[in-house]
Amino acid sequence: MDVINYLKDAELVAKIQKFFGVYYSESIVIEKNGETSGLCPKNGSKKNQNGCLSINNSNLCQNDRGNESSKAQVNCTDCSYDDNNETTKVKAKKLKLPIISNYYWYYLFLFSTQLGDEIFYTTFIPFLFWNIDAVVGRRVVLVWGIIMTIGQILKDIIRWPRPECPPAIKLQNKWSQEYGMPSTHAAIGVAIPFSIIIFTINRYNYSVPLGLIFVTTWCTLICISRLYLGMHTVLDIFAGLLLAVVLMVVVIPIISLIDIYLFTNLWILLIFLIISVLTIVYYPCSDRWTPTRGDTAMVVSVTAGIHFGAWLNYKTGLLLPALESPPYEIILPSCWGLIHIFLRFIIGFCCIIPNKVIIKHITYRVVSAIMHLDSQALINSENTLENRAKITSDLTYKFLFCFLFGVLTVYFLPQFFAIIGLERKEFYTEFL
Repeated sequence: MDVINYLKDAELVAKIQKFFGVYYSESIVIEKNGETSGLCPKNGSKKNQNGCLSINNSNLCQNDRGNESSKAQVNCTDCSYDDNNETTKVKAKKLKLPIISNYYWYYLFLFSTQLGDEIFYTTFIPFLFWNIDAVVGRRVVLVWGIIMTIGQILKDIIRWPRPECPPAIKLQNKWSQEYGMPSTHAAIGVAIPFSIIIFTINRYNYSVPLGLIFVTTWCTLICISRLYLGMHTVLDIFAGLLLAVVLMVVVIPIISLIDIYLFTNLWILLIFLIISVLTIVYYPCSDRWTPTRGDTAMVVSVTAGIHFGAWLNYKTGLLLPALESPPYEIILPSCWGLIHIFLRFIIGFCCIIPNKVIIKHITYRVVSAIMHLDSQALINSENTLENRAKITSDLTYKFLFCFLFGVLTVYFLPQFFAIIGLERKEFYTEFL
């Protein structure tokens, strides 16, 4: 129990942050006659003869670029002095301000944490299908969907808060509304890179040791980034890693079989779609609103959409037998191949992004009409457990868009690329 308490202590997070150059600096805010004059660093503050802090605007302590100022009041001192025969009241408040002394770590971990975020998923998944390997893509997405969904559900069941701030310093506020146990960033930091290694190790010829070094670095950067940004305790990270390892041990041996049944058997696919919807409808109730349920809706719908698109490819006879058997040689793209990759990416997302706007607009309009509400007011309304109309609209549009995102990625856009001469020729041979 002592070990668990130690690992979940926010002080440990603060020590790790300090190691990478993130710490609190005690500064003093000056209020003169009720008006704030500025911040003076404690070490650089000067006192006049009657013990009052001198006000020097040229000595203000500037906050770091774009940092969230998590201020903790420590002490307050009142005093007064005569200034041109007028009594001036001065109040000095000691505040703790976050300081970043090494921006190399800041930007490295800011980038690393994005490897477990929505922006990464929406770019990496299409890239995997359009430019790498559809078989690997389907199976990686399936592992990601299972682990991410279970991790998100556990968050709202366990309901452990994020590290206390202070002593920890939250450098980002994006995920602060969610609970922290387990860390799904850490879980996905294991699931995605290591499943790529597992599904490609017998499919392509490459240096496995170099691959392991790469994916281990990937996972490590994500885990440390969550501690650096003050978003998780060490125990959250360990729990996320353990969750991913346990689930992968169970899922990986049968993932190929599940994948084949999902895109070749309509009834299995329909059962999978029903389970995806029920996962969102009967999602565990939390004691407050968090974005976790909406994130889970996106994960399960993308996974369902990917496999529905694969089933359409199979049902319409687009899939072709492979010209050769694995393992395949990795061939680096030529200059023209790189142009094709770039064009597929740009054109693909130009087709995907408008659908998000359209589906969101239509969904909110329909729900608002059914409930006799103003759609724009509903969009701008606060996210709370009591705001059922907002929750229904948000979950519906996210599920529909992300399902369509999966179908577009695997079924419609590859055909469009073939029509305009940008297809990846091996795409339709990658089904086993």
